[in-house]
Amino acid sequence: MQKDKKMASHNLLGKAGEEAAVHYLTAHGYLIRHRNWRSGHKELDIVAEKDRTTVIVEVKTRRNTDYGTPGTAVTPAKIRRIVASADAYLRRFGIEQPVRFDVIALTGTVPPFRIEHIEDAFFAPIG
Repeated sequence: MQKDKKMASHNLLGKAGEEAAVHYLTAHGYLIRHRNWRSGHKELDIVAEKDRTTVIVEVKTRRNTDYGTPGTAVTPAKIRRIVASADAYLRRFGIEQPVRFDVIALTGTVPPFRIEHIEDAFFAPIG
């Protein structure tokens, strides 16, 4: 039962973090195209657009930085999954404009979170 409670708490924190990230992005002039877009096993947290650029946003929320900042959870394997998902998204919707990969790292247990927006957090690996 305790594990279920912890899991539910973790999921609620993640949802609150994604909601805060959407509010942050819209307040900064981004148009939100999709949230939690899925295709099979592929998933993107937020797909936004600004200045004729598609912005793929990975959202990471942590209670604190005891085990590193939220952004450190974006590993090379995670980057490969995000890039593959972005490729599927762009093909599906026929998008032919520049693409940028951002990370929004949120820290805290309840809003307002500490928000760090890392633009161009990573680039699609070549090959």
